[in-house]
Amino acid sequence: MEVIDSQWPSETPRNIIVRMPNWLGDLVMATPVLADLRTQWPASKITAMCQANVASLLTCDPNIDEIFSYHRPSGWIHRSQHFAIIERLRQGEYDLGVLLTNSFSSAWWFWRGWVKNRIGYEANIRGFLLQKAVPYPENKETQHQVITYKMLLEPMGIPLSTTPPRLYISEEERHEAWQILQRSGVDPTESTLVGINPGAAYGSAKCWLPERFIEVTQQLLNDPKVVVLYFGDQAGAPLVNQICHHLPSRVINLAGKTSIRELMALIQKCQVVLTNDSGPMHIAAALGTPLVALFGSTNAIKTGPNPIGQVIQKKVECSPCYKRVCPIDFRCMKGISVNEVFHAMRQAIEKQ
Repeated sequence: MEVIDSQWPSETPRNIIVRMPNWLGDLVMATPVLADLRTQWPASKITAMCQANVASLLTCDPNIDEIFSYHRPSGWIHRSQHFAIIERLRQGEYDLGVLLTNSFSSAWWFWRGWVKNRIGYEANIRGFLLQKAVPYPENKETQHQVITYKMLLEPMGIPLSTTPPRLYISEEERHEAWQILQRSGVDPTESTLVGINPGAAYGSAKCWLPERFIEVTQQLLNDPKVVVLYFGDQAGAPLVNQICHHLPSRVINLAGKTSIRELMALIQKCQVVLTNDSGPMHIAAALGTPLVALFGSTNAIKTGPNPIGQVIQKKVECSPCYKRVCPIDFRCMKGISVNEVFHAMRQAIEKQ
């Protein structure tokens, strides 16, 4: 993308607000923007604006000074909820607003909240609400989403960086994860911890078959040191319960039993994580945990694990389709065999 104006904004911003993406994985992929803004303006205050359900992901991030956490309004008819957000924005007196979301509402909030120097991608007829409405890069479908987020900084004279997504965990949180494992009967010093995330928030088309997760788990358990931790949120708990029901005691079902911060700390303790294209996949990559990611209906070039992670994806004519549910024979995921996933997991374990 061509740099629009390297001198914009004309003065160093004192108070920056960044409207972060709403989805867990997208939020992780956007973290380099925060780091690059901090590098460009080390003395400025940086606020990350996030929906409450994902805001804790950024706790401990040294690149921000504040998290503006809010609950998504229940439609436009609930005007008081919108005005509460707008009033808080006005109180913040922000002189630079970076929109990493594409919604009309987020641009409208910044405009009504008197945020100066508003920049975001052109989308949803919101260009008139922005000082810098940036055209989407022509190759956005063939480059990683991390790059697309970073390219929004170029009009401010911030060059495209190599900064990877990164998350941060405190020593206290690491200790708490240790205690969770011990309460589950696991000695982390004597175990090879394998994390498995069999769900995905977007829909079943992104998910490998449950029976194959069971089979690969059984193969992994042939190593007496392996303990398998199954992860999932409340919505995914029924799937994990189904998978874990007939598996032995060295399989720990943590679905719906951890906070986001606990999930992060537990993922960091794993020797390897097996996952679909999901938020936990991006969490593992940003924490530096080796992982094997299974892709079917989505595009690994655009949203694959970054900066690390092995992707297994079969080339089929209908992928990526981005559908929530496969309307035909699910060939993209059925083509991924138990044996190739198991061998990829073992290789990741043996490299450590």
